[in-house]
Amino acid sequence: MRFFARRSPLAGDAFVPGFGMTRHSSVESRDSGFERASPASGLLRVIFMVLLVFAGVAHAQAIEPMPFANHAQELRFQQLTRQLRCPMCQNETLADSNAPIARDLRNQIFKLMQQGRSDQEIKHYLVARYSDYILYDPPVKPGTWLLWFGPLLILLGGAGVVLVAIRKRKREGIATTTVDDSVDNGEDW
Repeated sequence: MRFFARRSPLAGDAFVPGFGMTRHSSVESRDSGFERASPASGLLRVIFMVLLVFAGVAHAQAIEPMPFANHAQELRFQQLTRQLRCPMCQNETLADSNAPIARDLRNQIFKLMQQGRSDQEIKHYLVARYSDYILYDPPVKPGTWLLWFGPLLILLGGAGVVLVAIRKRKREGIATTTVDDSVDNGEDW
């Protein structure tokens, strides 16, 4: 009978019965019961480790550096990208997102800054393309009233429901139980 057990590529050369060894039921190998795995498994282990290293490097994405004219321009760029939302990620700024659209928008903002446009002009340009959604602080206008005042309306509606319930109880004459009313009169529950 011959079986092949799986061996971890990170196990090294430790002799662990059942991992990377082959078991023979023949008489001549009965003393140890196991023999070393083939040299090809060492090569596979090295290939596996190299692939893991390159997979990690390929997955790591850094925000590409941009050639700013001075430190003030870099700070302006960082502040502007923190005020704008990534259209793909929804709850991340353009500065924090690694999405391809965020990378493209950062490059577009950099180009517009190089052309001498102001922050307001850059925001208007992006709002024209992506609507007010791209702004983290949308303006108060009829299209965004529900966004701005919706939580307040829900809070006021909840307070109104509580007040109506309290007044209804008082009208029906349901009194609240006090300590004197709950005196034990000898009756069991």
